[in-house]
Amino acid sequence: MRKYEIMYIIRPTVEEDSRKALVENFNKVLTDNNAEVEVKDWGMRSLAYEIDDLRKGHYILLNVKANTEAIDEFDRLARINEDIIRYIVVKDE
Repeated sequence: MRKYEIMYIIRPTVEEDSRKALVENFNKVLTDNNAEVEVKDWGMRSLAYEIDDLRKGHYILLNVKANTEAIDEFDRLARINEDIIRYIVVKDE
């Protein structure tokens, strides 16, 4: 298993309960694929530039130890989820 760092930004218009459910859902996808996940909630922050007429976003940082199948599934779900405005997955050396 490799180490990855994942950051994703959730739309600021998503309510707190929905946001928590979204974070739990993504964590479950990773842990169901035998990944070890450490979550850091950075909270609401200003974006570096406007994305889809939004100036703020809720940042979530994950430190993950996982296989490629877990990361591929996260990637697939993050692409189709409209509440995620940006995400990035980086291999941690």
